[in-house]
This record gives sequence, structure tokens and C-alpha cells, in this order.
Amino acid sequence: MHDEHATPEPDENPEGHSRRSVLRTAGAAGAGLGIGALAGGGTAHAAEPGTAAETAPEAAAEAEPAVPAAKGRTMIGVPFEGRGTVRVGIIGLGNRGNGMIDLFLALDGVRVVALCDPVKDKTASAAAKVVAAGQPAPATYTKGDHDFVGLCERGDLDFVYVATPWDWHFEMAKTAMLSGKHVGVECPVAMRLDQLWELVGLSERTRRHCMQLENCCYGRNEMRVLRMAHAGKFGRLLHGAGAYNHDLRGLMFDPDYYEGPWRRLWHTRLRGDLYPNHGFGPVANYMDVNRGDRVTHVSSFGTPSLGLAEYRAANMPPGDPSWKETYIESDRTISLVQTAKGRVIRLEHDVSTPHPYSRINSLGGTKGVFEDYPERIYIEPDHTDDAWGDFGEYADWDHWLWKEHSNPPGGHGGMDYIMLFRLMQCMRLGLVPDFDVYDAATWTAPVPLSHASIKAHGAPQAIPDFTRGLWKKERSGVDSQKPQG
Repeated sequence: MHDEHATPEPDENPEGHSRRSVLRTAGAAGAGLGIGALAGGGTAHAAEPGTAAETAPEAAAEAEPAVPAAKGRTMIGVPFEGRGTVRVGIIGLGNRGNGMIDLFLALDGVRVVALCDPVKDKTASAAAKVVAAGQPAPATYTKGDHDFVGLCERGDLDFVYVATPWDWHFEMAKTAMLSGKHVGVECPVAMRLDQLWELVGLSERTRRHCMQLENCCYGRNEMRVLRMAHAGKFGRLLHGAGAYNHDLRGLMFDPDYYEGPWRRLWHTRLRGDLYPNHGFGPVANYMDVNRGDRVTHVSSFGTPSLGLAEYRAANMPPGDPSWKETYIESDRTISLVQTAKGRVIRLEHDVSTPHPYSRINSLGGTKGVFEDYPERIYIEPDHTDDAWGDFGEYADWDHWLWKEHSNPPGGHGGMDYIMLFRLMQCMRLGLVPDFDVYDAATWTAPVPLSHASIKAHGAPQAIPDFTRGLWKKERSGVDSQKPQG
């Protein structure tokens, strides 16, 4: 399955261990953490409440550990190598991965080289898409949950995309970097604080980028607000809010939508904000987190866990496996995040009660405020009558990416395509990525820390400075300039 003409990679990593032995160790460690099946298939084996796997995030978050020593030079400001064609491998071909492959194939200068999923039918269907798009048939990896290691070790890949259940994200990102590949991971990038630090260290040591592929950072409204915020239209920034409030009850109990009950089972394992990235990432960008400001503490509070149990009672027949589950995840989690400059970010998470979809996506400063869902704005001197203004009147502030791609293909309003277009553009042109491993770790830290804070009755939990002091330096991010030429 491997490219016989590929350039061989070093057998030894900087710490003297063979790369294959490190990967074997990673696999064994993952197996011991109750890791579930890939997005494409298999049975999810999420841990039951009270097991070592269930308590691991809590144990890793209760005390703020000393900042680990740097494993190498910082990855801040490090550009991609630049290449004519980006060769992509995709791990996980369930709902998300199967949809994203269409967008990879729609991009110029991108070739899908390899696919991995334990369900052979899903892999065959995805491979057929690649051939139909006029590309050579991709290599396929379908021999069990750990066949992704073979994909990562290929010598003819530049980038690995991970779209699997959350349990696997850390292990797969780690394996990709140890195999010399840049990696992009769906949310969240890991579930424990020690894992976040390890990904930071691996990115620095291997000189490979590890990115949280947060599509919501590329929404039209988010990018317009970002430009306005950085131009001072909201004045000096004070507060923001983001959320993942999405009624998933029907999908989580649907026997076919997810491959196994892996997502629902997380509600038996953690009590906190399981999915902060969609709301946190855009607001962090507005406030230049890791680029002039940093988040320092989070305090979290949670309601009782009632929604999933009530839905099960009303909709699931006696004897359904879900009746063996005990839900502990709060129906709504509310977190307050403090920044070094004194700003406040409110985060919410609710996927188990009835309500319309909302990421909140608000930003306020000394000159006014924007709120989404529905979109509305009030900024001085444009508005002085205590009535919300029409955000559509600010279309001139659209980001250059949205001006060039006004009607992008794909789901989520086009943000998925915009994100992949920009990432592949950065890789092809040898540019610095819009976000890096430090952003991935920062946006994901509320997962374990909200759990610890709720257990401690809302006590603030310190958010590590994953940049080790380099957050003070202002630099660009998603607010990119259009490349010349």
C-alpha cells in the first residue's frame, strides 16, 4: 500500500526512540483509555461512569500542572513548506468525513491519496468519489481500528485529516505528527489537559502543524465581525459570547446517524462543556487570544442532567441498550472565561433540550455590540435610537475570502469550503497557517477544565498558557490578507 518511490523518513525521532515503537506505545495507551470505534464503523466502547477512562479528564484537570519544558522551537509563525499539490489522507468516513471529501475534491491543487475507515463499504464509496473526480484510485485502509497507522506512515502524504469519534482524535493527531505529517483534526482535538500539552510538544518537536479545524471561524458573519473588531468599529473590546446550543437528542438516539452511540456515551462520562470550540474559536479571534491577549481562567456551572433521560423515556422501547446508561452531563453548561486584559467570554453548551440552533456569537465593546441568531448590530455613531440595526448594511466589511467565494459549495453555509480552501492555499503557497496547535489547545482546554470547575462548585480553573509567554506578540490569524500574485 505504500508508495515505493516515497522519500524514506528517519527511523529515529529526536528522543532516540524508533518511530514505530512510539506508535505501538500510543496504540496501547489508547486501548487502555476505552477508545471507541472510528466514525465509519465498529462498535463504540466508551467507558462507563466510574471507570478509569471516565475519571481521567477530571484527574488531569483538578490541579494546574507546571508548564512543561518546550520540546523544540515554537511553531508560532512557522510557514508550511510550499508545494504544487497537497496530498491528503482522510481518516474517518462517517457523516463528517464523507461530506468533507467532496470539498477536498473541489479544490485545485489537492489530491486525495489515501482513505481509512473500518467499514469497507464506506471506504469503497468514498474511493469511488475520488475516481469520479478524475483522480487516481486512493489507497484504502480498512483492517480494523488501528489501520490508520499505516495511512499516516505513507511517504506520499502531506496532510492528514481526522474526522472520527472524539476518543480517537488525540491518538491520531499524535500518530500523524510522529509520521512526519501536518494534521487537521475535527473538534475537539483532545479531551484531557495532559493530551493538549503533549500535542503542543509534539508539534514543536516534529515541526509539523497540528490544527483544530474550526469551521465556524470561517463563517461569513464571524469573518465580517472579525474585520470590524480589528478595525475598531466596536471600540475597545469588553465581552463576547459563543455557544453550541443544538438539539441533538433525536440524532444521539438514532440507531443509524452515528456509527454506534459514542457521542451519547460522553454524556455518561463528563459533566462540562463537551464542545466549546464552535463558540470559543471565533470570539477568541475577535479578541486576539494568543496574539496580544490570552485566556487565564474559566469558571463553569451546570444544570441537572434531565433531558436525555426524559427523551429516552418518551421515545425508546424497553430493553433498548440506552436504558443501561446513566447520564451525568448537565443539560446546559455555562462558563465564564477571563482574559489577561480583563475581558470576559461566556460559553454555553446544550445539546439535550429543545431549542433552536444557536452559537450566540456576540461581541461587545465601548462603541457597541453585535449579536447573532438572529444577526443584529448596534454601534455608535451609526445607531443612537436604542433599536437594533441591520447587519446586512455592513457587507462591505466581508473578508476577502467571502468576496472571492460569495456562493461556496458544501454545508454549514459554505464555511467548510472556505476553511479548506484557505488551509490548502496556505499549504500550497508556503504561508503561515491561520491557526496553530496553541489555538487548538486553548480552544479545547474548557473541556476538561469546565468538568473540574463544576465539580469544584464553579471555582476558577487556570487555563495554561500554551504559548509559554509568546501570546504577548501581536500577529495575524484568520484576519489574513489576500496573497499577492
